[in-house]
Amino acid sequence: MKQPDDAQLKVERDDQLVNWRPWVGVVFLIVVFYLSQLLAGASISLYPLLQDWSTSRANEWLNNSWSVQVIYILLAETLAIGALWQFLKFHSRNFNAIGLFKPKWRDLRYALAAAPVYYVLYLIIVSLASWLVPGFNADQQQEIGFDNVSGLLQLSAVFLSLVVIVPIAEEIMVRGFLYTSLKKAMRLVPAVILTSLMFAVAHLQTGGEAGPLYVAAVDTFILSLVLIYLREKTGSLWASIYLHGFKNFVAFMAIFVFGL
Repeated sequence: MKQPDDAQLKVERDDQLVNWRPWVGVVFLIVVFYLSQLLAGASISLYPLLQDWSTSRANEWLNNSWSVQVIYILLAETLAIGALWQFLKFHSRNFNAIGLFKPKWRDLRYALAAAPVYYVLYLIIVSLASWLVPGFNADQQQEIGFDNVSGLLQLSAVFLSLVVIVPIAEEIMVRGFLYTSLKKAMRLVPAVILTSLMFAVAHLQTGGEAGPLYVAAVDTFILSLVLIYLREKTGSLWASIYLHGFKNFVAFMAIFVFGL
């Protein structure tokens, strides 16, 4: 596979030097991740309050409206990326410092080539976990919201949220900022493992009332390993963004189009 070109490698040497304390960056990202969700939720909750809705009507709107889910994702991801941009700006860096360069066609090729590798690894490891770990439920469903979606407008909004916005934001935050910070503090393999573990733990909560979603944690851990490989191989985040988006696109088609 082709290595990053000399110009991009020079940008990485010049701009990817982490001039912040790595563990400060990690703590910052964790705080921003949860705080952005809290602020997004609180902002949306103001609307029924200002409309003087009853508690039952407000809960119905907050829990079942597809537009609320879209706005929540947009607000939360915008707040998180905005805070990250301010952090980099404070340290005289930009998004190049964490691997966000101009996309190239080769990034898409790398992503498409890595997709079957991810799916094969997922099937092997989940099958082993189902066999070796008592109580591991490979069929537990992830709660992603958008339970009442129909029509082109609604599907387009959900597509934009899950297939475009989420992959871009998560790759910038995790394989970009988090991984870059951890690489400054430790060797490559521990940085890869810790980044992937933190990404996996963040997805445990998507099991909803059924409890921790361990199959999603396993899935996202495997995905993160492949995404970091792409990040290292290309020197850019775009191959990771494309693969993450492709994975979410497959899930979107399965859930919202084919009803699987």
